[in-house]
Parts: sequence; structure tokens; C-alpha cells
Amino acid sequence: MMLMTVLDFFREPWPWYIAGPLIGLTVPLLLLLGNKDFGVSSNLRHVCSVFGSKVKFFSYDWRKEGSWNLLFFLGIVLGGVVAGVWLANPEGLKVAEATSQSLANLGIGVNGQLAPDIFSWAGLLSLKGLLLMVGGGLLIGFGTAYAGGCTSGHSILGLANFQLPSLVATIGFFIGGLITTHFLLPLIFKL
Repeated sequence: MMLMTVLDFFREPWPWYIAGPLIGLTVPLLLLLGNKDFGVSSNLRHVCSVFGSKVKFFSYDWRKEGSWNLLFFLGIVLGGVVAGVWLANPEGLKVAEATSQSLANLGIGVNGQLAPDIFSWAGLLSLKGLLLMVGGGLLIGFGTAYAGGCTSGHSILGLANFQLPSLVATIGFFIGGLITTHFLLPLIFKL
């Protein structure tokens, strides 16, 4: 049996019994540090505050409220770069045959790249790609503002704090995902 190197360990998907507890340990760590908020969506507000916005909603001491969250966001970006550049799997994207067929029925190709064809510069310049990426981005921005947070904030920390609004939001995220997957995406891609 060949010993797995550290680099090989980080290149492979982690099993649920490692990844799950690591995500779960986020909550007690944040509570020990005195933070009640967690998520990515609040970073837009923090960035606007850093750059000195004159709008009252963005005018607050971001060092007290948002510095750790900005570091968290920076870690996500740097982690993505490290994962995409140094830890990238040299094999192409593997998609189950049924998923590949469902995507092909919608006119979406899977060519072994990091994501399906629609998520590329060429895809962005198409009507469908523009609807998905720009329209979806606007809806996500509106949705996180309307829901008072994003999936990570509500579904990880909010549920761990037994917050009813987070339960309602998380149920809404799942219902919205199912509706989008089974009804809206087929409508958009049949255009």
C-alpha cells in the first residue's frame, strides 16, 4: 500500500466524517471568540465601509464589526486560488452519466473543464449565460439582503443558535434550489 502524501490528501475530496466536524467546529469557535455573525454576504457592507461610503448603512467602525469576517472572505479567495492553481486535480471534471445526459438535454456541454461549458467567457456572452450569471448574481444579492444573510450564515451559525428565522431561510434555500433545478433552469435553457 502506497503512503498518501500531504499534497495527495488535500487533492482528494474529504470524507463527510472529517469535513462535517470541521464545519461544525466553526460554531463553537465563533462563539468562544464572541462573534454571533457568520457568512459571506455581509462582506459587501464591510468593504463599502472600508472605502468610506457616505451612506449611513455603510458608515460604521468596520474594524470592530467586520475585520474578522473580511479575513474569512480573504481566506476563501486565497483558498480558491491555492486549490485551483496548486491543488488542482489534473483529471478533467467527472460527471455522472445521468447528470451529463440531463445537462446535454438542456444544451449544456461538459468537456472535462472545471465547470460545465455555460460557466465560461463564451457562455457569459450568450443570452443564457448572461441570464444565469448576471441575473443570478442580482437575485443572490437581493436574496441575501432580504433574508438577512446567506446560506452559510443561516444554515451553519443560525441553526446552531436555534434561530427560527434561520430555519425558515434554510428551508427556503432548499425549496428555491429544487424549484430552480427542476423548473426554472429547464425553462431558461429551452429558450
